[in-house]
Amino acid sequence: MTFLFYTTIFIFLLLTVVLSLVILVQESKSMGLGASFGGDPGESLFGTSTAAVLKKFTAYLAVIFMTACVLLSIWSGSIGKSRQAPAIQIEESAE
Repeated sequence: MTFLFYTTIFIFLLLTVVLSLVILVQESKSMGLGASFGGDPGESLFGTSTAAVLKKFTAYLAVIFMTACVLLSIWSGSIGKSRQAPAIQIEESAE
């Protein structure tokens, strides 16, 4: 069970890196820092028609990210509850 949990966390971290990279690759509306260093607003890293594809891909990744956040939160909470030590009960003897 722990192997599956840590594998899921690794996949989640990989998802965060991919989502961050996809967001950084997208062209901003005002060209951001690229315009201040002489970047051509007509140029794109992957061509001119990829803006819509990247927006859809980012939206899908964001939905998967949010779902994974909620599921991992619930899963880690249930693991934490199951690992708690059982309460020790002390019985008094009637002497």
